Amino acid sequence: MTGLAVLCFAYVLSQLYRSFMAVLAPILATELGMDTSQLAMASGAWFVMFALAQFPVGYWLDTIGPRRTAGLMFTIAGGGGAILFALASSPIMVIVAMGLIGIGCAPVLMAPFYIFARTFSVKKFASYGSIFIGIGTFGNIFGSEPLATAATMYGWRPVMFAIAAATILSGITALMIVRDPEQVDHSTSNDGESGGFLAVLKIRRLWPIFPLSLFGYAVAAGIRGLWAGPYLEQVFSLDVLEIGRVTLFMAIAQSVGVFMYGPLDRIFNTRKWVVICGNFIPLCVCLYLAFNVPGSIFMVSLAFVLIGMFGATYPVQMAHGKSFVPDHLMGRGVTLLNFCSIGGVGLMQLVTGWVVENSSSADAPEAAFNSLFLVYAITLGGAIFILLFSKDAKPEHE
Repeated sequence: MTGLAVLCFAYVLSQLYRSFMAVLAPILATELGMDTSQLAMASGAWFVMFALAQFPVGYWLDTIGPRRTAGLMFTIAGGGGAILFALASSPIMVIVAMGLIGIGCAPVLMAPFYIFARTFSVKKFASYGSIFIGIGTFGNIFGSEPLATAATMYGWRPVMFAIAAATILSGITALMIVRDPEQVDHSTSNDGESGGFLAVLKIRRLWPIFPLSLFGYAVAAGIRGLWAGPYLEQVFSLDVLEIGRVTLFMAIAQSVGVFMYGPLDRIFNTRKWVVICGNFIPLCVCLYLAFNVPGSIFMVSLAFVLIGMFGATYPVQMAHGKSFVPDHLMGRGVTLLNFCSIGGVGLMQLVTGWVVENSSSADAPEAAFNSLFLVYAITLGGAIFILLFSKDAKPEHE
């Protein structure tokens, strides 16, 4: 349990890293001259590199175990990237640093998920995952108003050095105390070590689940991690501290949402419909924002809170997909699902960066963000529709 606590702290930092660009965006734009597309590229680099790293992470979880996988990657890539970020003097340094941090953060959720899947009750996977993610999302909260306050008081570089030190310390601690589950004997499988990911892709019951994994989390993560800052600054003229306050509300809503979803699959004995019904609310909010500009900060804050709270279906989605993956492919199974989730965020950051950049107008900045929310609504709606054709995975049958 102590090892899981260390990994949970690392996941708090991971959540901080994926969300703090929304708060730092105005500062980086002023000090380093980063424009909207460069900010989107930096945020997208974290998610893209995080997603690509899922492939070696999945293999290493199944072969060398979570202790070395998480400890080494978080210490070297995560800590090193955070130091580079603190030293950044140009947009390209920020982009590279975010990519390195993304690689370092890649195993810190999959390692405990692997431990849960291999060690604890299958029926309670979603609940354990929700508790772990719910605690981890405090990093999302720290990356809002508290980060804005610290950056204003002490400067963003000293704050980044402090976060880098915490990253390196937690990575080294994980190497020392995390315990690996007993390894599965792969010799009884005909999938082979090198064909593991291909074997997972051949599981047809996962196919309708992949689209929502790609585009579901991308909405809340994209808004909270990047677009809330430029949107609130350009459309509502808010400063860094005010942006931090609004994103704090959204971050708290995401934490509440994760805890809320944890037991719902067992209460209603369905994972498919919990995910579909939950994501329908962010879809409606995105459609509203695509064709309207909220008349007050309260209304836009409420919209972000609804997206954050009801879009937090990730643990149930993971439990849904994991139910169709055999034990000997579990590491690669959960990391492939996570690749879709995080990779979708990175892909959408790049796509929405292009959309906002090419739809922007000095006279009507809200037009670019109307296009942004319309893209989110179209992709999310399409993914929900495809999930309608998936097979449910009912907890009472496991």
